[in-house]
Amino acid sequence: MATRTELMINRLKELQASTPDVEASAVVSVDGLIIASALPADVEEDRVSAMSAAMLSLGERIAGELRRGTLEQIFVRGDHGYVILMAAGEDAVLTAMARPDAKLGLIFLDMRRAAQDIARLV
Repeated sequence: MATRTELMINRLKELQASTPDVEASAVVSVDGLIIASALPADVEEDRVSAMSAAMLSLGERIAGELRRGTLEQIFVRGDHGYVILMAAGEDAVLTAMARPDAKLGLIFLDMRRAAQDIARLV
């Protein structure tokens, strides 16, 4: 029987397989620790997890202070693509890296579904 971590890794791989614009993904605790990842070898898990937790914390603070409601997602657009963060329950965040020409609507939909599945596993 698969462990929770293995189930999460499989779900991340499913996300990347169903949405080819997603190049990498990870599940990170709100404390900044990697829970599960499907990251390329050249991407440091520790760096992704620390930055994801920091962005989530800052995003929640901004949303609260500026009375924008509960934070749903954060995305950063750079010359080489996107970094998208989405809450996966109260204890984790789903982070994905996408290509610069990605179809964001499709990614948001697929990430929302994956985040719900992952929230049940966390």
